[in-house]
Amino acid sequence: MKKAALAGLLILVLMVTAACGNGKPNQLSYPVEPFAFINQDEQEVSLSDLQGKVWVADFIFTYCETVCPTMTANMAELQKRLQSAGVEAELISFSVDPERDNPTALKSYLEKFDADFTNWSALTGYEFDEIKSFVLQSFKAPIAKDGASDQVIHGTSFYLVDQSGTVVARYDGMENTPYEKIIKDIKALQR
Repeated sequence: MKKAALAGLLILVLMVTAACGNGKPNQLSYPVEPFAFINQDEQEVSLSDLQGKVWVADFIFTYCETVCPTMTANMAELQKRLQSAGVEAELISFSVDPERDNPTALKSYLEKFDADFTNWSALTGYEFDEIKSFVLQSFKAPIAKDGASDQVIHGTSFYLVDQSGTVVARYDGMENTPYEKIIKDIKALQR
């Protein structure tokens, strides 16, 4: 009886210890494929530029009539909260409509949300099929052109990427964005 109770207690301790882990987010494990795109200032931003940095990614386009304005406002709010908390992280918004979203359009769009470009880049400079493949391979998220309009169908998540370029967590970027959870997870990665 004592042996069974002791074994049960040992199993419980091991389960609790394993569940606690190191506090770092590990919901996902998707390596981001290498990329080199241009930002709103016509400067190249590549995966290698982001090595050693924690970053949050999303997918938007400037002509979006539905979710993108809210997502971009939420990313701007995240940026403000990161600054207030003294937490460093890069923000990367990939355009899913690169034919229309040139650097000037992206800069103008983000300026409407008071973006601070010191750590927020909006990327373009690729073909639609290239970004479609990149998003699917790196973030496991589909995008598609809407055949009935000029819109692009895409997800509304924010993705947390660690210093090695691996997507480790996904959050709602549209409704009830968990700002404090994102900041906590960024801090955990930076420990």
